[in-house]
Amino acid sequence: MFKRILIPTDGSEITAKAVDAAVNLAKATGGQLYALSVKEPFLYSTMSEMQPVAPQEFFDAQERMASKRLASVKEVCENAGLRCEAASVEALHPWEAIIEHAKRSECDLIVMASHGRRGVAALILGSETQKVLTHSSIPVLVVR
Repeated sequence: MFKRILIPTDGSEITAKAVDAAVNLAKATGGQLYALSVKEPFLYSTMSEMQPVAPQEFFDAQERMASKRLASVKEVCENAGLRCEAASVEALHPWEAIIEHAKRSECDLIVMASHGRRGVAALILGSETQKVLTHSSIPVLVVR
């Protein structure tokens, strides 16, 4: 069965449901949990002096958000008596980072929410979950 389960998190309420499902599955199968938060990269422009936020401020804010998201997942796992390895990565395309991290961690299942917080871009480009489903060779469990 599934022994190495990746839980990508964006901190949304629907992701909390996916975390619960992954925790229950891991408890039932004796699996190991891996949490991942993908940070947005700072997009430098040719007019860098006109950036609304300094690069270091942006990086620090992204790190704080990722740490908060991962701490939340780790807390749920610890309360269930499970260990969880947590990581954050920076990527332009979260779906690619999720698949790469799952492969690198030798995960045999990715548990994701049906949708997260991606705003208007999600409506135009499709959700990160849909992209993971389309491109992953690793099974994906989608939680609604």
